[in-house]
Amino acid sequence: MFSVTRYSRGVALTRRLSGAFRLTALAVLQNSVAIAQGPPPPPPPAQATAPTFEVALEDAWITMPDGVRLAVDLWRPKGAGSRDRFPVLLEYLPYRKTEGRGSRYPLYAYFVRRGFVVARVDIRGTGNSEGRLIPYEYSEIEQQDGDAVLAWLARQPFSNGNIGMFGISWGGFNAIQMAMRRPPALKAILAVDATDDLYQDDVHFMDGMMHVDSWELSQDLANAMPGAPDYRIDDKYFAERFDAPPWMLTYKRHQRDGPFWDRASLKTRYDAINIPTFLIGGWYDGYRDAVPRMLQHLTAPVKAIVGAWNHTFPDSPYPKPGIEWRHEAVRWFDQWLKGRPTGIMSEPRLAVYVRQWHPPGPYLEEAPGEWRTEEGWPIARVRDSVLFPGTDGGLAASTPPSAVDRLRYLPTTGVEAGGPVMWFGDVAPDQRGSDGFSLVYETPPLEADLEILGLPRALLHVAADAPLAHWFARLGDVAPDGTVTLVASAGQNGAHRLSARAPQAIEPGIRFPLDIEMHFTSWVFPKGHRLRLSVSNAQWPMIWPTPYSMTTALYLGANATRLTLPVVPKAARPRPSFLPIAASNDSFPGYGAIDLGTTSGYGEISSVERNPQTGAATVVATSTSASRFPWGEEHNSEMITHQAHDGRPDSASVQGEYSTTVKLEGCTLRWETRVIIRSDRANFHYTAVRRLWRNGELLREKTWNEVIPRDHQ
Repeated sequence: MFSVTRYSRGVALTRRLSGAFRLTALAVLQNSVAIAQGPPPPPPPAQATAPTFEVALEDAWITMPDGVRLAVDLWRPKGAGSRDRFPVLLEYLPYRKTEGRGSRYPLYAYFVRRGFVVARVDIRGTGNSEGRLIPYEYSEIEQQDGDAVLAWLARQPFSNGNIGMFGISWGGFNAIQMAMRRPPALKAILAVDATDDLYQDDVHFMDGMMHVDSWELSQDLANAMPGAPDYRIDDKYFAERFDAPPWMLTYKRHQRDGPFWDRASLKTRYDAINIPTFLIGGWYDGYRDAVPRMLQHLTAPVKAIVGAWNHTFPDSPYPKPGIEWRHEAVRWFDQWLKGRPTGIMSEPRLAVYVRQWHPPGPYLEEAPGEWRTEEGWPIARVRDSVLFPGTDGGLAASTPPSAVDRLRYLPTTGVEAGGPVMWFGDVAPDQRGSDGFSLVYETPPLEADLEILGLPRALLHVAADAPLAHWFARLGDVAPDGTVTLVASAGQNGAHRLSARAPQAIEPGIRFPLDIEMHFTSWVFPKGHRLRLSVSNAQWPMIWPTPYSMTTALYLGANATRLTLPVVPKAARPRPSFLPIAASNDSFPGYGAIDLGTTSGYGEISSVERNPQTGAATVVATSTSASRFPWGEEHNSEMITHQAHDGRPDSASVQGEYSTTVKLEGCTLRWETRVIIRSDRANFHYTAVRRLWRNGELLREKTWNEVIPRDHQ
């Protein structure tokens, strides 16, 4: 997903174990077995409604109780009778419906042809909707408007009164959140790549640690644009959008878990949802942990699919293989919105793609593996296997002698294993670069295949000689050629060891346990490969460095650090029967891509520069894209520059530069922003400049400067 010009920082730690230790380690692992092949695939599932209709688009308005109008695209079955009534599927987003017609048309047309109305609504103050920009994502304003939107859709003459919500990312998030409010018309939801935990899982504070995301930086510029194709520039526009404070400022003021994040998080109240919920996640997506949690805790009907893709719809996957998820979605909504039995609830609740070994990234065309079904979560046959790191660098079932391993903190460690676009999921490069600056422990070669499915746990016993430190645990697959593929990872803020809601500074030199639950994963370690546990204190530039020079300690022994693996024994399980992805030439007239940009849609690493003498490092990520619309063209560019220094861990910085240029007949408009976030030991310093140009003339400039105290970050 990104290319890296990498400065060598040393060699990976590769240790060979004594014969006695090899036998001890293999005693627990050799009984593990390969993935079950399962019986032959079942017959094809009950078919969804067949395509019957053509597609018509209507541009309309929905008036809110306070008089503000939200813009809606109504994609309706063409050729329906005046007395025909259809369920309505709502996608509710701030991502500018009018410009999105071309990219969304194949998705919406699939549903409309099968007897659904699809409504795409711009959230208040975004896209073509009226009103002042909402103050941040998933605000109470957005959700109150959502209640009014659902009620309006239910009473339209084309509606049968049954509404479903669906979407990926933001659309999946607010589908979950609206279901928590229990509006009468909302009867079922489908959430793709979304989460139930805004603080720990979302892009603002990953695993409770400061993260500056490309989405955060770029979305504030998109929010400043008026609706297309008119792009009306007047005083009202400036007051309601251009001059509106950046969302990022709000997020970075809330550095610990608490009420701000609870307001829209399902994790504290799973009983709030009482309607059928369909979840789709991907092994290379950062929101996948919500799938097992919601499968376990929801009491309403729930289904889930987890495949190999990243943050994308599974009919256009990266990496492959994908599935024709739209067919499953139609079956789901046929069942719950039309009352048409499709058999979907008689099938196992979870379909999971079991990943088999592949070499490290950063590019992966197709992830090897195979599909199978499970009855739900947790899976009863999964057994925990506990391994202990030892003083000789081994990882075994037997407890080692007590000892302490120490690690010097290098804030720029981590870029070798990821980048600015990386979260805990993306296809990761070879881990050996970062392992060379980590504590590393590994098993001898496996004598049989070993499958895991679940959330591995690294229970670390640690200490630091500074008041703040982060710890990161990575589970890797070491191939016979020495390459290391990332299987699972996670991090934890040491100040959150007792509570992310009430952080406490670390008492230097005092030992404490730190339970790191790695992110949801599936993997088959092949015979002859090794398992590796790597422990470090930095994952830069994904996670902002802690501000103190220090050395950390990892305690080994019987009552100390250990790794717990969710091992899956062999069992015959049915495989799901997904339809192949439907070939389609669907396109919406007048809309098209000129430059598709990066795979992720955000900036991806273009260069890494490191001075090994001074310890200074710079990572640059860039992206460009362009689109054609009936009214003109839009061109986007971004460049993100991360800087850190091993000798001055408090002085990290990020600079984001973004522009959107709209070329119209006789007029060119250009929005641009530069955001700089830097830190010292006590504070984060935020500066943003936003500008609007028309035909090369500066129309408006707005600047924000704020000092935000570091709150155990």
